Amino acid sequence: MDGFLVQAPVHGQKRCLEEEGLGRNPTDRGRSGSKAHVHVVQNGIPLGIVVAGANVHDSRLVSTTLDADILSRPEVTEESPQNLCLDKGYDYKRVEKELEPYFFTPHIHRIGEEKILEDEKTHPARRWVVERTIAWLKGFWAIRTRYFRYAQNYLAMLHVACAVFIFRKLEPT
Repeated sequence: MDGFLVQAPVHGQKRCLEEEGLGRNPTDRGRSGSKAHVHVVQNGIPLGIVVAGANVHDSRLVSTTLDADILSRPEVTEESPQNLCLDKGYDYKRVEKELEPYFFTPHIHRIGEEKILEDEKTHPARRWVVERTIAWLKGFWAIRTRYFRYAQNYLAMLHVACAVFIFRKLEPT
C-alpha cells in the first residue's frame, strides 16, 4: 500500500475544497493537489483506491483504502497468511491497531532502523510492486494531473485505469 500526489489546478475558486478531494500540496509549494492511495495484490493488481487532499498524511488513509474495494481480497487462512508492506510513513502504533481487524501481518520499515546488509536479508522487499502500479497509473494523462473538478469523477477515472490493468493481467498473451 502506498499513496501518490498529483497536481490539481483549481480553476475559478480561491481555495482548495476538502469535499472535492483537494488540499495544499506540501511538496509543491502549497499548490492545490490530490493524493491517491492504492492497495495492491502481489502481482500489482489494485484491490482498493481512494482520493483525498494532498495534505492528508498516508497513515490516516489505511483503513479507508482497505475498505474501498475494487476487487474482493482473498480469504485469509492459516496456510496462506497475508502480508502488508508499508514504508516509514506508516510507522505509528495506531496504524498497527487499525490493521488488526483486517488480519494482515504488517511489514513496516521503522523510522531510525538501520539498513539490513544484503547477506543478512531473509526475504526480499516487495515495495516495488505498489511503486510499479503507481507508475502504470501515472502513465494515463488524465491521472497524472487531475483536471477533474470533483473527486468522484477523478476516482471514476482511476477505477477505469484499474479496470484496464485487470483486463491486461487476465488477458491471455
